[in-house]
Amino acid sequence: MVLDKPLVITAGEPAGIGPELCSSLVDTEFLSDIIVIGDASLLDDRLTVIDMPFPAPVEAGRPDSANAKTLLDGLELAVQGCLNGRFSGMVTAPLAKNVIADSGINFIGHTEFLAELTGRELPVMLLVADDLRVALASTHIPLRDVPDFITKKRLTDVLQILHDDLRSKFGIETPEIVVCGLNPHAGEGSHIGKEDNDVIAPVIEELSKSGMNIRGPLAADTAFTPAAGHKDAILAMYHDQGLPVLKYAGFGHAVNVTLGLPIIRTSVDHGTAFDLAGTGTADAGSLIAAIKLAKTMAST
Repeated sequence: MVLDKPLVITAGEPAGIGPELCSSLVDTEFLSDIIVIGDASLLDDRLTVIDMPFPAPVEAGRPDSANAKTLLDGLELAVQGCLNGRFSGMVTAPLAKNVIADSGINFIGHTEFLAELTGRELPVMLLVADDLRVALASTHIPLRDVPDFITKKRLTDVLQILHDDLRSKFGIETPEIVVCGLNPHAGEGSHIGKEDNDVIAPVIEELSKSGMNIRGPLAADTAFTPAAGHKDAILAMYHDQGLPVLKYAGFGHAVNVTLGLPIIRTSVDHGTAFDLAGTGTADAGSLIAAIKLAKTMAST
């Protein structure tokens, strides 16, 4: 499969493992499919690179917040290239949110930043490991805020985006979606919290009437098991309800996908791994999986 237009890869936090992972791609089948945005002095010279030198010296394992703006400028360049048709999609190596925040820039995460750049209000995070797909109704917010955050409207919008992108970006004509409950045992008939009966169940009922193949709310400890039947995706209510299962099943080759954007964006399932930077031991498996999935999505 050859793409008409290349994928763009952002090399991520320079003091982390991102540049090393990108450089390892020269020994893969993807070399002709990619353009890397990053500091050329940190990357293998056999890569096609859009050079964005960092203002502060880069030392492996020692991030410098003075480089934060250049990192975000690279992301913006990648997004604009996807929007104007220069690139078929983008793949991102990891950033360190706290390093960017320490520079004084208000930065919650890749997902939210890309949504802002593309003018979309509601990005949806989806993690993929082989046939397991886990989407999130909420992402990087404190756990105590989750019940109030998940309103009927937000949940409806998230499920609509998930359903539509499973069709358009994954080629699944009639997606089957399982929705987790928020509370243990999906609220146990409102005896352990009322959100499952009062918020989640009515949304599922309405969307089912509209023709979606969707069921729940199911207790999260059941939703991921074979007993819950076939599913093309599972919607978890919060970050640590869904992602531990996904990462246990596929760590090292799982892929982070941002749904609800007018562009294709995939990413690795891990962080910057400052402790591994510069050691030559970082595993590029997740980056390779992210490139493979982005190519498939771009060809769908």
